[in-house]
Parts: sequence; structure tokens; C-alpha cells
Amino acid sequence: MAEKKAKSKAVDKVKLTQVKSPIGRNFIQRQTLIGLGLNKLHRTSLLDDTKSVRGMINKVKHLIKIEAE
Repeated sequence: MAEKKAKSKAVDKVKLTQVKSPIGRNFIQRQTLIGLGLNKLHRTSLLDDTKSVRGMINKVKHLIKIEAE
């Protein structure tokens, strides 16, 4: 059997921490936080640094703290 080769390209990670509450924000911003794995204050999520994640971060950048891994 032929074995699949693992991709050698390392994907950068982004560490996100929610620092502000979504109370009073619109529905899209609340759903974006949930999509990022953040729905309570001071919760942290480690995600791949992709274009789609960067777009989601841009929508809620005023509610989160971004750290590069």
C-alpha cells in the first residue's frame, strides 16, 4: 500500500483571548466569537493562521487580544 506523505509545510498558529463582552453587539459579531471558539470572557483559543480566520478576527478585533504563536 502506498502511504500518504504528511505535508511538511508548518502552519502558523494564532492565540486569541476574549477580553470584552459581546453584550450589546450585533448578532454577526456574537456568532463570529462562537466560530472562533470564544464565548466567555478570558477564554483562550489556539487556531491556524488562515485567511478565513484572519477575516473573522478582523470583525471582532475590538473584543479580543491577539498573540502570535
